[in-house]
Parts: sequence; structure tokens; C-alpha cells
Amino acid sequence: MSVAPVVSTVSVKAKPGRAFELFVNHMVRWWTTCNFSENPPVAIVVEPKAGGRWYERDARGHESEWGIVLSYEPPHRLLLGWKFDADFKYDPDILTEVELSFKANAAGGTDVRLEHRNLERFGVDAARVASRIGGGWPTLMNSFATHADQYENQEV
Repeated sequence: MSVAPVVSTVSVKAKPGRAFELFVNHMVRWWTTCNFSENPPVAIVVEPKAGGRWYERDARGHESEWGIVLSYEPPHRLLLGWKFDADFKYDPDILTEVELSFKANAAGGTDVRLEHRNLERFGVDAARVASRIGGGWPTLMNSFATHADQYENQEV
């Protein structure tokens, strides 16, 4: 069974390098719709290297894994391995891919495209998961765009 990837695109005022940096290093500020541990995160970390971890940390220092960094290519591309099951619980045996591209646009900003693919790996739950994340990613990407436009030229 093949399941179409979920794609979401936003445009931000920041140039690609700044957009990439705001996406990766300030994720905890704009990731507002869901978290994966019992307590709210104080940090969402994307380690800046292929093979790095992708995780959240709460105020007590508890870390909850999200996945891995498959490719880290600033300022143009980030490929993350999402390791959640169909119920959004961490599962090291499941891996879908979240690819982000950051491309300069004619307005002097950046078009940021997210593609979450390999959803057929959820098996019989693939369509349900695709529907759920198909609503979630656009919300998160819009939240990122608002954050990026607010802090385009400011230190955060």
C-alpha cells in the first residue's frame, strides 16, 4: 500500500540561513500543538549532524526521544527520522522521514517546504496517521512562519 506524503509549504521573510537557524534552534518557541512527554518541554533539540538526536527536554531534565537527524545541510536542507508509532508514542523500530528544504524566493525571503513521507510504514494505520499529520503539519508550519517573521532580524 502506498500513502501520499504530507506536504506543507510556507514563505518567511528571513533569508534561507536565518530561516534554517530559526527552524532548528528555536523549535521549542514555535512547536505549539503537541509534545510527546508528560511535562512541557523547555528545549527541543536537533543535534547539528547526521546521526544526531532529535528530542525534547523538560524543566526537570527528562528527555523524550523524537527521532534522529538523517541529513543536516544548512542552510538548504534538513532530513529528520520521525520515530513515532500510529498513536504518537516513541518507537525506535519505526522510521518515517520529515524533509525540509529552504529556498530563496523572489521576495527576498525563503520558501520552506516540509514533506513527511514513508507513511505506509504505519501499516493498517497509515491512512489515519496521514490524515492526522495532514492537519498538524500545516498548523506547525504556520506557527514557524509567524515566529520566523517576528524574529527575522532579532536575536532570540
